[in-house]
Amino acid sequence: MTMASPHPLSRLLRFLLFSALAVGLYFLSSRFMQRGLLALAMAFAVMAVEGLLELLLSLLRPQSHRTATLLTLSRSILKYVAAIVILCWGLSILGVDLSTIVTTVSILALVLGFGAESLVADLVTGTFMLLENQFNVGDIVEVNGFRGTVKEIGIRTTAIIDAGKNVKIINNSDMKNVLNRSDNASLAVSDIDIPYETDLPALEKKLPALLEKILEARKDTFLSAPRYLGVQTLGASGVTLRFVVDVPEDKIYSGARLLNRELLVGLKSLGVECPFPQVDVHQR
Repeated sequence: MTMASPHPLSRLLRFLLFSALAVGLYFLSSRFMQRGLLALAMAFAVMAVEGLLELLLSLLRPQSHRTATLLTLSRSILKYVAAIVILCWGLSILGVDLSTIVTTVSILALVLGFGAESLVADLVTGTFMLLENQFNVGDIVEVNGFRGTVKEIGIRTTAIIDAGKNVKIINNSDMKNVLNRSDNASLAVSDIDIPYETDLPALEKKLPALLEKILEARKDTFLSAPRYLGVQTLGASGVTLRFVVDVPEDKIYSGARLLNRELLVGLKSLGVECPFPQVDVHQR
């Protein structure tokens, strides 16, 4: 499931359509003095302005994750503000007293506070996430076992997309124990086997030069030279050596695959072949 942003052209067409409807209904309402049409014209005008502002926001190209977060949050806020303005202004046009509107809104807020506790929690949590800068759009996070890139942060929900392009919508109140994996470099791990008959001390003396050579060839992926940690396990057919390398979080899987390849090729160039299962046959 993918989450495509509306094309700027569609936003422009929506703005022009709502503007035309607003102007037309305004003149019609002025002629016939019908408050209902005037309220409808106002609603179209507000939606036109909201569409224009969304169009302008969509044309911006954020240079940082923080800026992208503020843009997605602004688009979310615009929708709520437009709905509130249409509701209050529309009631005012229809002749409802402004003090009555304020009282109604206050009572409605009180009812929501008791009856929609999760909604209020989502709004409050979303506000604190923004103020505390816990994560931003573009960051790679892990929430309740789901790992992906933050696609959009709204007032009520947050959208996360994983490597398979699946989008998960999570209520802000459920964004607990979030692991932000973009803050620091991650480790790509490679376990590679060598035969038991390999002269391990001699091989270990050659590894630093090999690892530096791998870094020079893969600076586009590796943030540092791979590191040799030592013997991981003594397997049935060979000795398992462990290597790690610092990579960006979004390249942790591709980095591990690349490290496997480079170590396989590098060890072969040193005359070390990967072991294979061996069977001893005893004949009586």
